[in-house]
Amino acid sequence: MKDVELYRALLGLRENWRVEEVKLDMDKQQVDIKVVEIDGIKHACPVCGTLSPVYDHTSEQIWRHLDTCQCKTYVHCQLPRIECQKHNIKQITAPWASPRSGFTLLMESRIIDTLKECDVTGVTRLTNISWDVAWRIMERAVERGKQRKEKRVPEYLGIDEKSFARRHNYETLVCDIKNGTIEYVTDDRGQESLEQYYKQFTEKELAGVKAVAMDMWDPYIAATKAYVPFATDKIVFDRFHVVRLVTEAVDKVRRQEHKMLVSKGDNQLARTKHLWLANEDNIPECRRQEFNAIQKENLRTGKAWAIKEALREFWRYTYAKCAEKFFEQWHFWATHSRLTPMIKAAKTIKLHLANVLTYFRHKITNATSEGLNSKIQMIKEMSCGFRNREHYKTAIYFHCGGLDLYPGTAS
Repeated sequence: MKDVELYRALLGLRENWRVEEVKLDMDKQQVDIKVVEIDGIKHACPVCGTLSPVYDHTSEQIWRHLDTCQCKTYVHCQLPRIECQKHNIKQITAPWASPRSGFTLLMESRIIDTLKECDVTGVTRLTNISWDVAWRIMERAVERGKQRKEKRVPEYLGIDEKSFARRHNYETLVCDIKNGTIEYVTDDRGQESLEQYYKQFTEKELAGVKAVAMDMWDPYIAATKAYVPFATDKIVFDRFHVVRLVTEAVDKVRRQEHKMLVSKGDNQLARTKHLWLANEDNIPECRRQEFNAIQKENLRTGKAWAIKEALREFWRYTYAKCAEKFFEQWHFWATHSRLTPMIKAAKTIKLHLANVLTYFRHKITNATSEGLNSKIQMIKEMSCGFRNREHYKTAIYFHCGGLDLYPGTAS
């Protein structure tokens, strides 16, 4: 097979295009491929599709292609312009590249694959392109994916926040729990932030939402009630957030008691923080004997931990009525424990109990949102953080948006 035939096949050119010349420059480690259209061929108008004759040609354009045996490879072509009877003079788009792209479809797809696997700096080393070019490809891929994505409201939504930087800078994340994708990212975590997402849809579309998992953050609650029909029955306060609320109360009791004991020369609660935060099943075997011994000391921290562990039984019920009955008993115990942090946590849950009990109807949690949150954190660490908020959003959509990122197939 001749080199021109080889590259015609590799570029996937159809019968109206041919490779005229292939040049290899070993000093530059570069291959240059010249592509021309077949003489006399008519091209379809990019607007109406009518076959029209060639009017003239543009100046030469160059596209970076996949490397050939470690040699950079470039495609050169003077694209034809056609004269359409309806739309006058129109330029033909290169079938091997996207409009306004300096890369062939195959090379752009390879860069997108590489961006999925490592940070932008790593991509620049592996593909010999600049940081700005790699980032523009990511932005184009996200923009393309958003345009292709069907506009719809997921049946099961997860609402969460993610810190952008220090000093309480947050992003609100809306995710599709069923498909495990980020649907929307917006600045801040106020009521208006979430309302920006809901405002995209009609009341009829929002009526299709079956349940929304979130934490007990009032702005998110208010925004959902303002836009989602019958939201009161659809909001599910995340069970892991409820458990975390009680676990943090246990830690507050531990810190208070530890401070009091240290003042008396007793250091038995030192280095035990993670033992009290863990579930009973997750206590390391190497420290179980130590933990059991501390429990027998009749400490306030041990009592708080027992209250926290008892709440785990709440989630094992099948019916909301049975769970509610159990909670009333647990709430009485917690509020009569004389442990201020536990009393406060129990009263907070009681205040929001109606939408904690909706869990037994919908059986959803924010576990998907938390998983995506962890993935976003990994992206931040891999990129050594983000200074630009828009770059941060682009990276989230690219890695977690479930978007169709790739350019069209070469023809």
